[in-house]
Amino acid sequence: MTTIKDAFKKWEEKHPGKVISEEEEIGLQFQFPPIEKLDNSLSILTNCRKLSLSTNMIEKIAGLSQLKNLKILSLGRNYIKNFSGLETVGDTLEELWISYNLIEKLKGINCLKKLRVLYMSNNLVKEWVEFNRLQELPCLEDLLFIGNPIYEGVDAETWKAEVGKRLPNLRKLDGEPLIRDE
Repeated sequence: MTTIKDAFKKWEEKHPGKVISEEEEIGLQFQFPPIEKLDNSLSILTNCRKLSLSTNMIEKIAGLSQLKNLKILSLGRNYIKNFSGLETVGDTLEELWISYNLIEKLKGINCLKKLRVLYMSNNLVKEWVEFNRLQELPCLEDLLFIGNPIYEGVDAETWKAEVGKRLPNLRKLDGEPLIRDE
């Protein structure tokens, strides 16, 4: 397994002359062997605005408390089961890319007060009760949710109508503008 510190070393080897703690955009995706754990080594990334950790084997979100400038977090294609660990970036995070994970419940997502974009296709959400937790995100305008079991047996028009009713501020759903019948 690759630790966060190992990934930092690899990053700095690939970017000679750059210091990871000063960078605003950091990609630690596709590590081999993959990253399995996030830890407090991430705390040096105080300038980071966009952090990509996609395509690893991360199970839990952790170590983000010092990332006070984080706007975009990419965690797609991991083994994440819930939103625990995001509380510390709740006041800054605007985009969360978390498709292809193992999320069934949306408990805790309400801490993301500034979230505008949520890409969480191909997870395990199957109940409207869970989907409705997205109503607690006042700024949400772009949602990618296709590939979750909640879709099964629902035709596209019904899906768009239901989502439109439940999330009145949403502008874009599954990559397309959400047009409402006034």
